[in-house]
Amino acid sequence: MVAALVAAVCFGVASVLQAKGARAAEPGSGSGVDTRLLARALAQRVYIAGLGLDAVGFAMELVALRALPIYAVGAALAASLAVTAVAASRLLHVTLQRVEWGAVGTVCGGLALLGLASGGEGHGHGTSALRWATLLAAGGVLLVGLAAGRLPGRARAAVLGLGAGLGFGVVEVSVRIIDSVTSPALYALLLGGGSAFLLLTSALSKGSVTTATAGMVIGETIGPALVGVLALDDRTRPGWAPVAVVGFVLAVVGALVLARFGEGGADGPPGPDGPDGATAGSPVTSGR
Repeated sequence: MVAALVAAVCFGVASVLQAKGARAAEPGSGSGVDTRLLARALAQRVYIAGLGLDAVGFAMELVALRALPIYAVGAALAASLAVTAVAASRLLHVTLQRVEWGAVGTVCGGLALLGLASGGEGHGHGTSALRWATLLAAGGVLLVGLAAGRLPGRARAAVLGLGAGLGFGVVEVSVRIIDSVTSPALYALLLGGGSAFLLLTSALSKGSVTTATAGMVIGETIGPALVGVLALDDRTRPGWAPVAVVGFVLAVVGALVLARFGEGGADGPPGPDGPDGATAGSPVTSGR
């Protein structure tokens, strides 16, 4: 659980650094799957710093996935949204409201309950059909990106974030079921992770960091948790299932509440008073 929380901190700060790098790069085509935008963002040092944190976070996530059920790791990673909100308030100069601090506490409380209730990882290794399904799901992430690129404003950021979360969710499941170098799950991991980065970079380049991260949290939490319980025998400690459910729900609800948090550069080009005419340094909450 400590490894999972370290991963959440790394991912949360990385999202803000990558948003700064993507916005500093020359604008891309606007597509949800924009390889040129990613290439330009990679020329920004702050974006590279974010990728470095992602690498550390991914290593910690692997440690956690080898010892905990997927649902526990996924809910712990939901804390990355709380970290993103706090980091955005420092790096993008926005003030957190009382409700956002309450949401941060809710996420942390849910994670504490999950930590108490979670058992060891399940001993299921998945079927051949599940391995092929992860590869199909990884390909579907690109389709989500192509469709989401046509959406306006916050809807675009949220759906691209959701698609990125689905890609990272494929990675979580694939790590558990890879059984050889020719396994479809290995290719699913590579395709899902690469596609997720493409979508997330596009989401962060124009949309709200927290809106995109909230979509990502939902995508990488719920689906993989269900796969872990239904197909990989993930379980709680005996008699602690209700506590685990409450903890999981609290973590996800806290993450969703934080999705209302808005930061500078949320949507559209900055004006004299910030994006969408909002005063610089204040939350952008309209339409949330």
